[in-house]
Amino acid sequence: MLKEFKEFAMRGNVLDMAIGIVIGAAFGKIVTSFVSDILMPPIGLLLGGVDFSNIFVVLGGGDYATLEEAQAAGTATWNVGLFVNTLIDFVIIAFAIFLVVKAVNNLKRKEAVPPPVPSEKSCPFCTTSIPIKAIRCPHCTSQIEPT
Repeated sequence: MLKEFKEFAMRGNVLDMAIGIVIGAAFGKIVTSFVSDILMPPIGLLLGGVDFSNIFVVLGGGDYATLEEAQAAGTATWNVGLFVNTLIDFVIIAFAIFLVVKAVNNLKRKEAVPPPVPSEKSCPFCTTSIPIKAIRCPHCTSQIEPT
């Protein structure tokens, strides 16, 4: 059983998938940091000093100045700002994956499609289309050299 597991784990596609997952997770962290630390602060500043990570709706009673206060009090909240940040994360990651897939598809060699094997030829006497293996034209009955 251990030998079978080792063979399974060492196959190329399993290792490729594992590497892709690790790199994808690291890339996700980078994008999350980019959105929350680089992209959203200037957008919030342009919108009048809005901190998107602190936009929330209290579902229970109470008035809280920050999301942390509401969560510490155990109040149910809709974290709209965090959702917007996560949505922007997703769009950036999805676009990056799209670009990578597009680049990989462009780098793949276009497989040359062999030309189709002809199944017909023209009679040299009457130019009628006849089967490739024909040695006599059915139209003009001329003898034709085999090809």
